[in-house]
Formats: sequence, C-alpha cells, structure tokens
Amino acid sequence: MGDKGKKGVVLLSGGLDSTTTLALALEAGFTPYGLTFRYGQRHDSELKAAEKIAQQYTLGGHIVVDIDLGTFGGSALTSEEYAIPKGVKGDSPGIKIPVTYVPARNTIFLSFALAYAETLGASDIFIGVNALDYSGYPDCRPEYIEAFSTMANLATKAGVEGNPITIHTPLIHKTKAEIIEEGVRLGVDYSQTISCYDASKSGQACGECEACLLRKKGFAESGQNDPTNYV
Repeated sequence: MGDKGKKGVVLLSGGLDSTTTLALALEAGFTPYGLTFRYGQRHDSELKAAEKIAQQYTLGGHIVVDIDLGTFGGSALTSEEYAIPKGVKGDSPGIKIPVTYVPARNTIFLSFALAYAETLGASDIFIGVNALDYSGYPDCRPEYIEAFSTMANLATKAGVEGNPITIHTPLIHKTKAEIIEEGVRLGVDYSQTISCYDASKSGQACGECEACLLRKKGFAESGQNDPTNYV
C-alpha cells in the first residue's frame, strides 16, 4: 500500500477506527502526519485521546485544526439542542440518517487533509470510514470516497500535474470486530481511545450511545477484552 518513509496524512480523531488506521499506515511504511479537528464537538475527550495517541506513535507531525461546526448546529454532536440517542444499535445502516450525523463533516475534514497533503508534498490520505458497522452516515460510503477522490484530483495542483492523491480507507469493508482484531495484531492500545458521543468531563464513555454499543459489540464478537473506561 505504500513505500518506506512516504508521507501520508492520517485523520486522527482519537477513536478506535482512526487509531487502527494510523497503525495500518505505519505498517504500510508511511510516515504519518496526524490531522485532528476541534470542530465544536460537545466534549473534548477525543481531542485529549488524539493527543495521547499522537505521542505514542512516531509521526512526522500532528496538527489540531479549529473549525467550529457548532456555529451551524444541525447535529447532536455539536449542539445541545439535540439529545444524544441512547440504547439505539447501529445494526441497520441506511434506513435513517441519525441526529448524530454532522452535516458535511467528512467532506470538510478531507478538504483540509487535501490541503495539508499538498503542502507536505504527500500523495496519500488515510481516513477510518467504515461502511459496515456504521450509523447510516452518507459520507462513510465507498461511492462517496470515490467521488471525493475524483474531485480532489481535478481540483489540486498535484492532481493536474500528474501526482494524483490517493485516499486510503483500509477499514471500509470491515466489521468492528475485524477492525479490533487488526488493531490487536498491530499492538493498538484501545484503552487510550474513545468512541463515545456523550463522554463525561473526566473522559469516561457513557456505554449507551450508538458508538459505545457498536464498540461493545465489536469487542464481544472479536473475543477481545474491552478496556474502555465506561461510566
């Protein structure tokens, strides 16, 4: 998937999927440059987790970008106008887009990653989107990634000059259990990650939101111990 020392931008949220993606990028021989967003999310636990994870791995750099998507609202993750759904399992993707969807979030994140990659002279971007154990988000689908890749190579100096940008989605067809198995193989310390939509101020996961339920299900199905610090 890559050659030794080749630069790659990795979207690093501090969650289970993005950390596994980071580990896979390193295994493939890339020098990762982490990109994390303070986007107006209701808790900063994932930001703290991303910082810890970035310190644990050998990265070329790690940048935290401020974009306040909470200014627009429209999501339970950025506005207290909406309650975080509890006890709802994400077993039926595509039926209804949930209130935890943040409008255009991955498009915005990937656009920043594209700018960062061009600045670094990197041709590779890694994102931990998943089309199986996901919550019905339209910007996690393979066809979305394909469309963004086409746009990226039409809209950038690198693409026009014959240095195409590749967007890697190594988890896109994996179940949460398969992702965890990959991470365990690579030595990922999942106790340092957080996937919760409604974490406490001390960083404990609620254990009841959809992200927590998918995480619990993944650990159970993989036969691995769940090291998450739940409330």
